[in-house]
Amino acid sequence: MKKPLFALFLLLFSVGLSAQKTNEIGLFIGGSYYIGELNPTGHLNSLTRPAAGIVYRHNRGYRLSFTGSALFGSVQGIDARTSSYEQQQRNLSFRSRVYELAARTEFNFIEYKIGDEKHSFTPFLFLGIGVFNFNPQASFGGQWVALQPLHTEGQAKGYMRTQVSIPFGAGIKMNLAKRIGLVLDWGMRKTFTDYLDDVSSVYANPADLAVYGPAAIALADRSINATDNVGRQRGNPRNKDWYCFTGLTLSFLLNDKPKSCSSYKY
Repeated sequence: MKKPLFALFLLLFSVGLSAQKTNEIGLFIGGSYYIGELNPTGHLNSLTRPAAGIVYRHNRGYRLSFTGSALFGSVQGIDARTSSYEQQQRNLSFRSRVYELAARTEFNFIEYKIGDEKHSFTPFLFLGIGVFNFNPQASFGGQWVALQPLHTEGQAKGYMRTQVSIPFGAGIKMNLAKRIGLVLDWGMRKTFTDYLDDVSSVYANPADLAVYGPAAIALADRSINATDNVGRQRGNPRNKDWYCFTGLTLSFLLNDKPKSCSSYKY
């Protein structure tokens, strides 16, 4: 198993060293959504919100690219909109802006280059690493209130709102003009937090939340026909939250300087 992986690494490294290099800058527009306690299975549903950003792509030839991006979007979850009776009774909801900086490696299945009629289309896969910032909020008294400072599940220490994620996904690249390309991609982000939606474990004792004010008590338990829920399951800490960016990138070729010392393309 180790030998094939090492051989693949050497192949990609050699391609990166010897291939023709180009650079692109692109504008991303699309949508963002999350998967978690308040939206466990709903991909690209009514909870999907607009997203935008900037993408820089460094192409190491026809097959391999390294991409950096700065993306902005919003995610939300609303128990009342689900078909699950249990979720409807829980009656939680949230929204959060998501800011992401990420770097990823892309592999083209077919040789591709902007402006090259013979290599004008390819599907691709990508994998990377990112840093994202989030801030879950809920409506209280006609205003949107940040949930992390309220310790709604009685956490002794508030969770960090800046976290690491692992972006991965697939897409399609195609040429539109001599120096303009279009990229369509769908990318999930694995996170290492279960508090993107501020829901993870059990209902806290209201007496423990009193120090954080009436908003903490009210927003910790919004269940319909509420009884004594202290200690009962509010979320599932075994499953971490996910978020997604998907959309179109209009990409502009910045340079096109072929290597004069090699007759090969990669």
